[in-house]
Amino acid sequence: MEGQFQILFDKLKSEMQTQIAELKESITKSTLEIMEEKLIPLEEENKELKIKVEKLEKEIDFLKRGEKNNNMIIYGLEDKETSTCELIQELKKNLKKDLNIDIEDYEINKIHRLGTKKGDNNKSRPVLCSFISNWKKNEIIKNRKNLKNINVSEHYSKEVLEKRRILKAELAEERKKGKIAYLKYDKLIIKENINSQEKRKREPSASPSAYINQIKKHSSIKTNRTNAFDMMRSRSNSLSNTCSTKKL
Repeated sequence: MEGQFQILFDKLKSEMQTQIAELKESITKSTLEIMEEKLIPLEEENKELKIKVEKLEKEIDFLKRGEKNNNMIIYGLEDKETSTCELIQELKKNLKKDLNIDIEDYEINKIHRLGTKKGDNNKSRPVLCSFISNWKKNEIIKNRKNLKNINVSEHYSKEVLEKRRILKAELAEERKKGKIAYLKYDKLIIKENINSQEKRKREPSASPSAYINQIKKHSSIKTNRTNAFDMMRSRSNSLSNTCSTKKL
């Protein structure tokens, strides 16, 4: 009797454990489904927010670029002026002397040194110059290789400068390969060198001496052919003469 009770107890215990496990699984599954249902709209919202953030970042970058589009950074301009007017005159003098470009005072929107001057430091601070339009700045940038005592560059943001710094290694590598490569804003532009393209397209041409030897060989073959015909003709004539002699 006790044995039957034990069997029944064990059976009930096993069934209860199974039911508890199924109940746990059901609760877990239901909980996960509920959580998943709640997460789906959150994921969609997150995607939309990411798109909006990317769009805003592009707009900010565009505005920053537009703001700096008329700007130019000047390096090496002697740091000795006592006023903005003197700084403008010094810049105008250098551009006129090296590039023969005239700058009118009204064409400059603003100009100032970057950073604070240190008493013991003789190094010239860079100058930020903003023009009222970008065509004058572009003219200077285009001809900057002719500048002697100063140097100029575009005014880039820190983010763009960092991207350009990273791309410089790849730029040098592409140029080593003989490709035309340069940086445009924060992008690396790579173009195939026309000369190298033509070299690859052209088959290896024979040297002049080989070409002359080929002509000589061809001429020799023609000469040999001609001589062979002459020999046949002379043999034919000699045979005919022999026949004529025999008849006589």
